[in-house]
Amino acid sequence: MRVVRETKLFDLLILLSYFCLEFGTAIDTITTTKFINDPETLISNGGDFKLGFFSPTNSTYRYVGIWYAKVSASSVIWVANRNNPLKSLSGALTISEDGNLVVLDEQEKIIWSSNITGSVFNSSAQLLDSGNLVLQENNTGTIIWESFQHPADTLVPKMKLSTNVRTSKKVQLTSWTNQFDPSIGTFSVGIDVFNLPELSIWNGSSRYWRSGPWNSRVFIGIPSMNSVFLDGFSLIDDQEGTFYFSFAFSNESILSNFVLNAQGNIVQNYSNKGDNWEVGWVALETECDVYGMCGAFGICNSKSSPICNCLVGFEPKNIEEWNRGNWGSGCVRRTPLQCERLTTGGEEGKKDAFLELKMMKVPDLVDWSSAFEDKCRDQCLENCSCIAYAYDAGTGCMSWTRDLIDLQEFSIGGVDLYVRVANSELDRKEVDVKVVITITTIVGTLFLAICTFSLWRCMAKRKARKRKTREILSLNIEQAYAKFPGQSKLEDSMNQVRLQELPIFSFEELASATNSFHQTNKLGQGGFGPVYKGKLLHGQEIAVKRLSRSSGQGLEEFMNEVVVISKLQHRNLVRLLGGCVEGEEKMLIYEYMPNKSLDIFLFDPSKQELLDWTQRFQIIEGIGRGLLYLHRDSRLRIIHRDLKASNILLDEDLNPKISDFGMARIFGGNEDQANTNRVVGTYGYMSPEYAMGGRFSEKSDIFSFGVLLLEIVSGRRNTSFYHDEQAMSLLEFVWKMWNANKIAALVDPMISEPCFEMEVLRCIHVGLLCVQDFAKDRPTVSIAISMLKSEIVDLPRPKQPAFTATQIATDTASQCNKSGCSINNVTVTMVQGR
Repeated sequence: MRVVRETKLFDLLILLSYFCLEFGTAIDTITTTKFINDPETLISNGGDFKLGFFSPTNSTYRYVGIWYAKVSASSVIWVANRNNPLKSLSGALTISEDGNLVVLDEQEKIIWSSNITGSVFNSSAQLLDSGNLVLQENNTGTIIWESFQHPADTLVPKMKLSTNVRTSKKVQLTSWTNQFDPSIGTFSVGIDVFNLPELSIWNGSSRYWRSGPWNSRVFIGIPSMNSVFLDGFSLIDDQEGTFYFSFAFSNESILSNFVLNAQGNIVQNYSNKGDNWEVGWVALETECDVYGMCGAFGICNSKSSPICNCLVGFEPKNIEEWNRGNWGSGCVRRTPLQCERLTTGGEEGKKDAFLELKMMKVPDLVDWSSAFEDKCRDQCLENCSCIAYAYDAGTGCMSWTRDLIDLQEFSIGGVDLYVRVANSELDRKEVDVKVVITITTIVGTLFLAICTFSLWRCMAKRKARKRKTREILSLNIEQAYAKFPGQSKLEDSMNQVRLQELPIFSFEELASATNSFHQTNKLGQGGFGPVYKGKLLHGQEIAVKRLSRSSGQGLEEFMNEVVVISKLQHRNLVRLLGGCVEGEEKMLIYEYMPNKSLDIFLFDPSKQELLDWTQRFQIIEGIGRGLLYLHRDSRLRIIHRDLKASNILLDEDLNPKISDFGMARIFGGNEDQANTNRVVGTYGYMSPEYAMGGRFSEKSDIFSFGVLLLEIVSGRRNTSFYHDEQAMSLLEFVWKMWNANKIAALVDPMISEPCFEMEVLRCIHVGLLCVQDFAKDRPTVSIAISMLKSEIVDLPRPKQPAFTATQIATDTASQCNKSGCSINNVTVTMVQGR
């Protein structure tokens, strides 16, 4: 008897354990045998979301929905039976016989279904911690339906809005009818693609609001979006016709979502976990945010009265309606364009001109081209159908051939827009301006007369000082060329012309701008000398490189930089603004880069997460474009010779700009390669033929580009291996992992997402091709860019790279012991990062 009782007790414990296990695993899951009845709920595994039955405020109807579990004032993010509510408390959510997720009423009639096609006989539904309700086939784990693909009015992190331009299939938000009724309302929001993707709110079939085009970081029609970039907005083109928009905040302690309310406005809500919701941003803040408020060729400014005005050269189409505040009919051109007059047989007059409008929301229906900024204007001017153009660094060249609709003037942000008008219209505007100027001039004549003499004397002194500066610079350039006899006479004459155009700053100006070169304004220290942040009187921020008096190599770097970069113009090269030579002071003035250099973001664990893969690939492309300009597209072929992460500066939008041309060399004529007895650069980035033999060419820069590419992908500094004598260099490590088929070990964990895997692997492959031992095996920069962009599909297998970092260090130490630190009779100068 005792044995029987013990056996029964054991069986009971097993049975209880089984039921406990079933209960524990079913807490976030619905199966054919585990379902919920009103008012039961499910909760996601991490406790962030609940799924169950609810009634909206002032309503007795019942709906199945998902809402936040940890926020005091919870809000519903998804509703199943939006248009078919339950009228009693007897509803159930379960899995039907054909495998669909269904809502049943009290008579077990299906009032809502997931509606998957084909029968699935073994399925279950699970509420995930993202708020996504997924229906999956249990045998394979395949997701066959998910609530994120059928959203209601709320966008939460990791949910994707999408549009397929080939099939017109869309995943978009739809508003509630009102706050008490979750049935589908009149407003919807999703991605529109007319050459460039943007977000749009629709009221029925009419557009109600638009975000402006996406420029790979932000929507340029939302000026405040720059301040929330780090919140992780993403718009991806899968190259197969589908565009995806999503967001994911880096600070997961803050809950946030975007809701399309019943009034057609997008509202961003945020909450610290457990607190009530607060509003962070709304799409429509003023009347000007309503689509086409001022009609065609009308410009809206919420701070002016009236808010609508016609563009210069245009007048209201219906003056009576316009005066009554009904601006929908818009404006029409007052004077025909010159190219239109020529087309209709009119007389030839002055060429059309462009009216510049600052800080604008660009119009709807944009055309896009790959033209660079300096060609964008000419391209529009040559096309009589083109009536406006704009250029944004992230978007490229935009132009318009249709009526300009939805123009808005911002107080911050926006893009400069150039509208084509008849030349006479600008003359008329200038006449109005001249009247104001004339009156102002008469009033101020007496004051100017008093000041003229003192100003004249000041200007004369300044002119003499600048003339003296140019003479010193010219003399130093001649001395610099004497040290580099390989430079052509053509280059000499060209650079003398450039020197005459270089703006000259006084020492007083720069001392004032940098607070007397105060330590708090110091940005860094390099072989050239210290670099300071400054601000000129008119507000422009600058970076000032001050030649260190103790620098033995600084003067040569200084003169070489003036010679090389004084007239280079490219969006991926840092821009030289001027120079200063007074007494022993020698300085170069550059545009200021607020995000400093790439290495600060790439190798600082606290900032690495700010560079997602999309941003890193954009940086790689930008560096490639800058290098292509130096090698092929500029008037002179230039070899940089010191390309590395610390010499890649980042502007406010994290766009890369190549800097530090103190070691660059100009190639003339058909010259492909040069030799030097003075090797300058940084170990780990120098190609073997340059480091060991003093030979440099375009392929030397390609080697550095390859090292830089591998650093960006891996998040590891090339010199980070040197602290351990037994450790290998980055190139050795990459090569070892490549041959062992362990590429995943190379990739920075911050960017290891499956959706980018092929693109990341391609970058590693291209990086290895760029660092091959022999220069002839390496691709040119144009081929490397084509490989990165998958324009060249089949890539050759890379040969073993040159492990120059450890090799040179070893060889150098050996030679130092024997012959005074020389390598093959080539002097090596190691310059550290700024």
